[in-house]
Formats: sequence, structure tokens, C-alpha cells
Amino acid sequence: MSESLIEQVLAGRRRAVARLITLLENDHPQAQLLLSLLYPYTGKAHLIGITGAPGTGKSTLVTELARLYRRHERTVAILAVDPTSPFSGGAILGDRIRMQALSGDAGIFIRSMANRGTPGGLSRAASDAVTVLDAAGFDIILIETVGAGQGEVEVAGTAQTIIVVEAPGLGDDIQAIKAGILEIADIFVVNKADRPGVERAIAGLRAMLELGHTAPRQTMHHGHLMQLEPPPDLVQPSAWDIPILKTMALKGEGVEPVVEAIDHHRQYLIESGELAARNRLRLAGDLERRLQTALLCQLLDNIPPEYLSDLIDKLVNRTIAPYNAVKETLEAYAP
Repeated sequence: MSESLIEQVLAGRRRAVARLITLLENDHPQAQLLLSLLYPYTGKAHLIGITGAPGTGKSTLVTELARLYRRHERTVAILAVDPTSPFSGGAILGDRIRMQALSGDAGIFIRSMANRGTPGGLSRAASDAVTVLDAAGFDIILIETVGAGQGEVEVAGTAQTIIVVEAPGLGDDIQAIKAGILEIADIFVVNKADRPGVERAIAGLRAMLELGHTAPRQTMHHGHLMQLEPPPDLVQPSAWDIPILKTMALKGEGVEPVVEAIDHHRQYLIESGELAARNRLRLAGDLERRLQTALLCQLLDNIPPEYLSDLIDKLVNRTIAPYNAVKETLEAYAP
């Protein structure tokens, strides 16, 4: 059964791709084994992250990008990470009504995933889903984040090209500054450009870039493994000139220059060697997250439930501080 599923995923069969992603989301016992068998076939897709504040029109822009890529005869997978339903644990916007126009195209695969409370706008299983979609042979993988506004920088550790979408008239001239995502942008798109205030928003973004956005995006990663052996490329300043583009995605206007900018950025990453550096950092971050999860599970397996209950009672009664509780637990039960 597993060999058959792997073969079907490698052949790009949509049902097999959807089934494996579901197994990964549900932590099926065989899911990670299947993923490991697919891993050697990955590394070819261009991973594009689309992030920004709610209301900027990210989903509409993603839809138009997918349409344009299909006209260029490139296959596209869309991974849309949505808010989690507090009742079912599923994606609230899972139907993706605005993307239904793409559903009849065999060269497009759309998957909504619930973020399940994961900070940073990406779900826990998103990187695994990207691996599946990459192995399935999609040329372009568009990763749209939940639009939480304040913590979308995690997409920088998953995608290779980051598009930050802004829109005028949302309460701030530059939403990216408030959200803390200015530093991760490779391309700025000011959507809904027919609204008043668009030129002011563009001018504000240009001013912010001129104030000192010169460090390469990889410096945004602060994992321990990334600090052990930083790639040489990290010490070099980025030569990429971040474009600011206007679109009216709802009308399909201005999207072609965005695709051209994405292609130019891809070429820059390859020629400068930064693509290899970003991929290295992405994999280091993924390894660190998996180690943290595995070690925590191993630790909790060693701790008796009554010990944890007693420890929580002590925290409630203020007879032990959280730091000391962690220290004592690790000394007693760490593998």
C-alpha cells in the first residue's frame, strides 16, 4: 500500500497527494516513513510565500498568480494556511471560495490547512505538505499564510521568495512595519491600487527600504543549529533591489510584473549562491523544530502523570518558580 501511494504521488496524482497530506496532518503512524521515501525526489520546485495583513487581498492575488503561471504552462500547487476552527480543529476558510475557479485545471492543486494555533502564520504540517507537493512535481508552490498580521515571519523559513502584500486604507500607511514583516520581503506588492492613498503607501515603503533594509533575509533566522555553522553567504550583504509593485488583483491587473519579479528573484538566488544558503537555513530550522518535538515527546514519556500534576499544583500555590520546575524536571527525567 505504501509503495503504491509513493508511486502515485511521484506520478503527480492528486488523490494520492491529498491523501498523504491528510495522513501527515493527522499524525498517522506511517506518514513520516512515507515522507522520508519521497524526500530524495524533492528540491526542484520554486517555493513562494505570500504574506501580509488581513484584508490586503492575498487570496485574490494568489489566484491570479496561479492563472498566469498556467498560461506559461507551469504547474502550480497552492498551500493556503487558514485560521483553525475552535470546534473541529479544521480550516475555517477551507472551502476557498475565491479559488474555486481554478479547481477544474489539472495543472493546479489547492490545499487548505488549519494553522492549529501555530504562531507565525504557518501550520505545523506545512513544511511536510510542501515536501509532498515538491515530490509530486509541481513547478511552483504558492504558500499563503493565515494573515495573522503580527507574526508572519515564519514563512521566511519555509519559502525561497517572499511576497509581502500591502493595501492602502487599512488603518496604517505601512502595515508591514506594524506586523514586523518588512525585513523578510523579497518583493512588495501594493494591492487594491485603485484605492486612495496608494502612492503614499508606496512612498512609505520606499522610505523604509532606504532607511536600512540592506541585511540579507537569512539573518532573520535565529535557531541554535543555524548559529553553529552559518553558511558563508550570510555575511555578504544582499544585492537584490526589492521591487514595489502595484496590482489590482480583483481585476487581474498588474500581476504579470509580479511574475516577472519572482522569476528575476529566482535567477538572482541561483546566480548569487543565496538559494543554496536559504535552503540550508530552511533545512536547519526544520531539523531543529523536529528535534525539539521529538525530545519533548521523549521527555514527557518518561515523566509520571502524578509528578506533573504535583508540579502544576506547586506552580499554582507559588511554592516553586517555573524556572526551577523545569530545572528539577530535566535533572530527574531528561533522557
